[in-house]
Amino acid sequence: MLSQALIEDVLAAALETGGDFADVFVEDKTITTIHMIGGSVESALSGRDYGIGIRVISGLFAVYAYTNDLRRENLLKVARSAAQAIRGTKRDITLDLRVTTLQSAHPVLIVPSSVSKAQKVEAMRRAHVAATAYDPVISQTSVSYKDEDQKVLIANSEGLFTEDRRTRTRLFIEAVATIGNDKSVGTATPGAQSGYEFIENLNIEEQARIAAHTAKTMVNAEFAPSGKIPVIIDNEFGGVIFHEACGHGLESTSVAKKISVFSDKLGEQVASPLVTAIDDGTIQNAWGSSTIDDEGTPTQRNLLIENGILKGYLIDKLGAKRMGMKSTGSARRESYKFAPASRMNNTYIAAGNSTPEEIIANTEYALYAKYLGGGSVNTATGDFNFVVREGYIVKNGKIEKPVRGATLIGKGMDVLQKIDMVGKNLGFGQGMCGSISGSIPADVGQPMIRVAELTVGGRKGE
Repeated sequence: MLSQALIEDVLAAALETGGDFADVFVEDKTITTIHMIGGSVESALSGRDYGIGIRVISGLFAVYAYTNDLRRENLLKVARSAAQAIRGTKRDITLDLRVTTLQSAHPVLIVPSSVSKAQKVEAMRRAHVAATAYDPVISQTSVSYKDEDQKVLIANSEGLFTEDRRTRTRLFIEAVATIGNDKSVGTATPGAQSGYEFIENLNIEEQARIAAHTAKTMVNAEFAPSGKIPVIIDNEFGGVIFHEACGHGLESTSVAKKISVFSDKLGEQVASPLVTAIDDGTIQNAWGSSTIDDEGTPTQRNLLIENGILKGYLIDKLGAKRMGMKSTGSARRESYKFAPASRMNNTYIAAGNSTPEEIIANTEYALYAKYLGGGSVNTATGDFNFVVREGYIVKNGKIEKPVRGATLIGKGMDVLQKIDMVGKNLGFGQGMCGSISGSIPADVGQPMIRVAELTVGGRKGE
């Protein structure tokens, strides 16, 4: 992408004013997106993002600059401009970069750019046909396809010089059900760090039927009750509550600044003894995985909580300096336009010992949140609210009826401590996570869990 000699000169320029550390992130990314409404293609776009980010660190202070003009004279100018924010002693730098060749842990069998847009559109049309055929109540569909092929070069003043390639493919299916003036939406959003083989191996029709089923079920449903009641949260995307309300609080971005509820709590009981939570960037071809993070550190499996005890945090290089700990391979960014920050990869609550059937059968009364939608979180306090996209009332050990309009309201640590049953059916859902370093792909996951008490916002009391 860029020569080793040029990278060495850029790093040396960045350190001229006395910085302790400098790194560069070179990115060449191609993206294809196709959007279809009602079976007709609305847009089909392809683009390329190419540029470099340069960071200088002195003590606990960091400055970041980026450019898409990769001419030598401009790169040296940008590096020196960043260095001017560092008040140190000017010095001559000799760098010894050592090329590290990576073997990708996430094989790609079919590069998406080798597949025609017509073939991709046909896969999308299959989703539209399956969703509309599910039931006459389905009045509209929206299907989006996206693939990206990202090549990166990462080098730093400690001698690192390496390259990586990340290829991701995703399908987003939305079905709308309409009865009179009432409308309801269901979605399915499968994705992977994989080539087009992911789409070829995906049961597209089944994904479309899942979206249509949610839409149809909720448009016919009564409104949910409100109050403090037990809540059963299903597997896969149900893990978004842990991701948002707890996971962000375990990132060194907030922990090192003492603005997280988990700061200085290593070794303490922060969750039910039934809860073990993990962030793993090494899961093969998972949506949030990569061979190395965006600082060039190998990703790893990070144990965050074990049997309710806080065991670890997610740490990038700057967080490691602030906390006196090692990087956990958790530095991520949306693109070269963002400085890296500690972020989650594939974060999940581990499987427990109960079957979903046992959890339902042992519940006298609860809201069963089968699918969760969007929400908001205060990462400093863990306060959250999430929309239940598909919900049911459980009574006397049986799923009684669907309900709509429910919202889950609470604090992340409270939820962790009130989990009293954990299922065996671990599953993952794919999403985009937004934070200080931009929007990145992340898997969320869990088995079915039961929370002994959680505030549910709805339309009526029960």
